[in-house]
Amino acid sequence: MAKAVRRQHSMVWLQGLTCGAVVTLAPGVAVLLGLLLGPGLLALLLDREAGRPMARCVLLMGLATCVQPLRALWSDGQSLAVALALAGDLQVMGTAWSAAAAGWLMAELAPLGTRLVLEALARSRAAKLRSERDRLLAAWGGEDAAGG
Repeated sequence: MAKAVRRQHSMVWLQGLTCGAVVTLAPGVAVLLGLLLGPGLLALLLDREAGRPMARCVLLMGLATCVQPLRALWSDGQSLAVALALAGDLQVMGTAWSAAAAGWLMAELAPLGTRLVLEALARSRAAKLRSERDRLLAAWGGEDAAGG
């Protein structure tokens, strides 16, 4: 168990080093990603469940909307001014943050939807089994299902 803890700490160090390298080598990309993925990064900090399902969903939806702005940034020279111009575009930011909100909503509604489907399947299966039990009792001349 101590080995897993050490491995996790080394991964945090490596992630910090990678983030520092991105900020140093491509500040425009870092600023644009930081602003577009703001809700996802916040979800990452606040999600304390195992596996961070909420943060994963929010970040994945947000990352999907970051592709086009990043392409625009790369084609315009990756400067900090272009990154700030893209971040200042209401359509770009609105799309990214709306997608993050949709990811949050999906993460909240998915367990509820799954529970409803499973309960409906269980009720249907129970009704079929009761029907089959009654049919077998009638065929074998057993007691009535309500009485037995």
